[in-house]
Amino acid sequence: MTESGIEKLRDVEVNDPASYSNLKYQANSVKSIVVVDKKGNNVEIENSPKLEMRITRKSGKKYILLFDTVIVENDTLKGARSRILQNLRREIPLDDIEKIEIQDSGKVYKYQ
Repeated sequence: MTESGIEKLRDVEVNDPASYSNLKYQANSVKSIVVVDKKGNNVEIENSPKLEMRITRKSGKKYILLFDTVIVENDTLKGARSRILQNLRREIPLDDIEKIEIQDSGKVYKYQ
């Protein structure tokens, strides 16, 4: 990811399968990301509300962030932990990150 900022966020709306309504929040402008799969191959993944980012800190602690909410601001990775409780956010210094994994959560969120 390249450095982002607040000006790179956009308003989005996704379905909420639990309440049959829509959720609104701000998402990053990343269209896709190139990742390395388990076999060592480069794979391009399109950004979607189903993607999650698993961060492993140097201490071994692991955190899940919603990929479409993640931005890099200065030397810190910032992102949301929940769409429903949007003030649940996490900030992790870049130099404290051991590993980043991207996974499809399998949830049925879709942009509206």
